[in-house]
Amino acid sequence: AGMAAVRDGDDAAVRPLPRMHASEALEETLPGVVRLASANTVAAADAPMTIPTLEDDEVIEEYDPWEPFNRRMFGFNRQLDRFVLKPVATAWDTVLPDLVQDSLGNFFTNLSMPARLVNNLFQRDIEGAGREFGRFFLNLSMGVLGFFDVATELGLAKSGADAGQTLGIYGAGPGPYLVLPLLPPLTVRDGLGFAVDSAMQQLSYVAPFAANLGRRGVNTVNERSLNLETFEEFEEATFDLYTAVRNAYLQRRHRAIQERVSQSPSALSAGPGGHAAGAPDAR
Repeated sequence: AGMAAVRDGDDAAVRPLPRMHASEALEETLPGVVRLASANTVAAADAPMTIPTLEDDEVIEEYDPWEPFNRRMFGFNRQLDRFVLKPVATAWDTVLPDLVQDSLGNFFTNLSMPARLVNNLFQRDIEGAGREFGRFFLNLSMGVLGFFDVATELGLAKSGADAGQTLGIYGAGPGPYLVLPLLPPLTVRDGLGFAVDSAMQQLSYVAPFAANLGRRGVNTVNERSLNLETFEEFEEATFDLYTAVRNAYLQRRHRAIQERVSQSPSALSAGPGGHAAGAPDAR
């Protein structure tokens, strides 16, 4: 942590993030608040994970040269959440029992298996890829088309692999922080990864556009309804929600990549020129 610095010839502020240990990480506070279109929460891995602490001399820098634009988009998303998404999610939560909401969440999680499978393969995590393959067919057969997460009950936990992580593991820096309408917080790298993962959704190729859009809408509303109280408590306890979300998102993504690097074969530990892939994120 330290004072803000400004690069010569550029108005973009580069401020070191305060270090947080795993016990203080936001994923322990908001483990289920992920990928909400309101973009008011941390969008990172789909499940909480045990992530190692940062080294004492390791500082993660936030790079937000588009902050004025990002804050406007963040404000737009908050208003959209306040006047559209939250009321719909509240009604959804009132009408549907928790079991139905959880089952819908399980169904959509099972549908997103191909992206996790492919990214595990690219990260050379054969065990993770095999686990995703096994989870998919267990939940499809024994879990009534994926509405029940039988695989987790049998000890096959879902991985958090995504294309943004894969790019980071191979040495791609995160680039600028970015907030867009109707999307979760991103960096340029994670935005590219988000597009790649979205392209691997099976329904994108077999369902009409309107049906696929409806699927995304239902999934978003269902996730929001599952986290109504959690997000409200977080929002009320945070003075500057934009900064809190940005800092927590960047730290969580950094640690997620570091964890994947530590679990990957040594072949992934060195990028072009012998530099360590997945080293502290740089622009």
